[in-house]
Parts: sequence; C-alpha cells; structure tokens
Amino acid sequence: MSDEQLNRVVGYLQSGVENGARTLSGGKRRGDQGYIVEPTVFVDTKPSMSIVQEEIFGPVVAAIPFDDLDDLVATANNTTYGLAAGIWTTNLSKAHSIASKLRAGSVWINCYGVTDPAVPFGGFKQSGWGREMGHEVLELYTETRAVTIAL
Repeated sequence: MSDEQLNRVVGYLQSGVENGARTLSGGKRRGDQGYIVEPTVFVDTKPSMSIVQEEIFGPVVAAIPFDDLDDLVATANNTTYGLAAGIWTTNLSKAHSIASKLRAGSVWINCYGVTDPAVPFGGFKQSGWGREMGHEVLELYTETRAVTIAL
C-alpha cells in the first residue's frame, strides 16, 4: 500500500460512520507506522452509501440484510462496479444459482481472493475491461482485422 491508499481507505471508514453506518468491528488505522487498516465490518448501511457503492480495496465489508435471493442479487448488482463477489453457504445449489446472476468478473464460493493462472480474472461494468490470466489474456495482445474485397 501507500500513504495515498491508506488515506483513501480511512476516508471511506470515516464516510461510512458520518453517513450513519455502524462499525461492528475495526473501523480505523492500526498503529501509526505502516499502512495497516483494521478489518472492518459495517452494519446499518444504505444502498446509496459510498462504502456500499464503491470499490474500496481495503479490508472493509458492508453487511446488508436481504429478504430473499432476488433481493440479494438485485442489491449486489446495483453498483457501477463488478470486480468480484463472495458467497458463503452450505447450499451449493443456491450458490451456483446466485453466482450465475451476479454481474461480477469473479465469484468465489466459500473462499475469497483465490486465483489461478489458468483462470481468467477481470471485472464487469466499471471494474475493468478484458481479462488477465487464462487464455483470455491473449485477447489483450491481439488486433483482429477484417478485410473485405468485392470481386
């Protein structure tokens, strides 16, 4: 990390509290050296809050209650970003159903952040274009040309 990223994450933590979210755990920088932020769980969040809508790239989660799976998917997809999603459950059938509906480039089930060089990685929507890793990465280095001739 860097001073810039530390300040960015801490700014999100402050914004969450100022906008009415409550920290269940964490919520601040740890120590006065380095770039360590306490793992933070926010509750009492609203869909319009920046801690819900934006990619923080820090150890922060906004816990949001839901009424049913359709509500869950609609809330999760209601952002301009879609880099990754995580699902924790004992019901793998439901997990696969939800994963197929999420607009995220990576969906991890009962794990988070697991990568493999053979598996493509990249986001949906404003979380990026193209894919890193996997054979899909070759598309980043390919310029396709169509040539048409009338005879």
